[in-house]
Amino acid sequence: MQAADFAGLIPERPPVGIIIEKADWAIRWYGTFTADAANILRPGTAWVHTNPARITRGIIEFGSQYQWVDWNSFISPRCRTVSTFFHGKPDDGDAVARHIDRFMSTIPRLDKVICSASIVRDRLINWGVPQSKLALIPIGCETERFVPPTPDQRNTIRAQLGFPEDAIVVGSFQKDGEGWGDGNSPKLIKGPDVFLATIDRLRRNHNIFVLLTGPARGYVKNGLDRIGVPFVHRYAADRDELAKLYHALDLYLITSREEGGPMGLMESMASYVPVVSTRVGMAQDLIVNGLSGFVVNDPDPDLLAAQASKILILTDKGATVKANARVAVKCTDWAVVGQRQLDEVWRPLLSELI
Repeated sequence: MQAADFAGLIPERPPVGIIIEKADWAIRWYGTFTADAANILRPGTAWVHTNPARITRGIIEFGSQYQWVDWNSFISPRCRTVSTFFHGKPDDGDAVARHIDRFMSTIPRLDKVICSASIVRDRLINWGVPQSKLALIPIGCETERFVPPTPDQRNTIRAQLGFPEDAIVVGSFQKDGEGWGDGNSPKLIKGPDVFLATIDRLRRNHNIFVLLTGPARGYVKNGLDRIGVPFVHRYAADRDELAKLYHALDLYLITSREEGGPMGLMESMASYVPVVSTRVGMAQDLIVNGLSGFVVNDPDPDLLAAQASKILILTDKGATVKANARVAVKCTDWAVVGQRQLDEVWRPLLSELI
């Protein structure tokens, strides 16, 4: 069934509206790339907007479960409704526990819930979400943008950032501070305290430098100053610049207590950057331990540092691991994700509106 078959549902608008956040960060990227990927396959299928009130017919998909919880009671009954649920568990704090209670109360109003990781899907099933309402679809990756660097590309970006030739450059590109300001208050579910403790252990045996991107990194920057580890914080101007920053890395660390992806996982794997991660989000779905990266069960700095050291002493910093990771992440290419969105979520719901 082609998108054109649904053209009459919403005059002058595609039949699927994806609600994104105004901030130029993960939820905005998710919605924009999902819509773009689907529209390449089936032109005129989806569009993105920040105002749910603008969509009164067809499918309305919320890129953030928090937006859905806030808006669900105002959505037109003529709409089919979809929400992502990328991360969250009651252990993450009282506010998250209250949010989950509110989200679960809205399940009768939702036609589909998209989760990106099996760990989250299984959690939702255990909480009572019907399996028929769940779609397990990974967060996508621009695998044609995030690619292995040539030696010249690697040397050039490292020189531009001021890293010595013998430096071990560790990346952390995830927002891990509260709010959108300096981020001096840590967002502990993202594990910035664990990151600092892991770096502190690694620096004892390696010449560690840290490369940061993204907003609200003040807590980590202050902590790196405190333990005497040099760092560069570069806020990439666009996705192409972000891709170049991965070329400077020897290792990417994910020290979170909870994640949906994160996007940095897939982008690192696509860019030939070895990943050491806690068992969160999509890590356990994409990484085969020791073959395409390393996953540790707990946010334990000793375990994370030990696995990171294993990578760093491998020939060429783990060439086989890098190659395996690049193959493993191909299932998250946006073309694959866009096709799955069409087949598993949007087409079945749109057919009910004809």
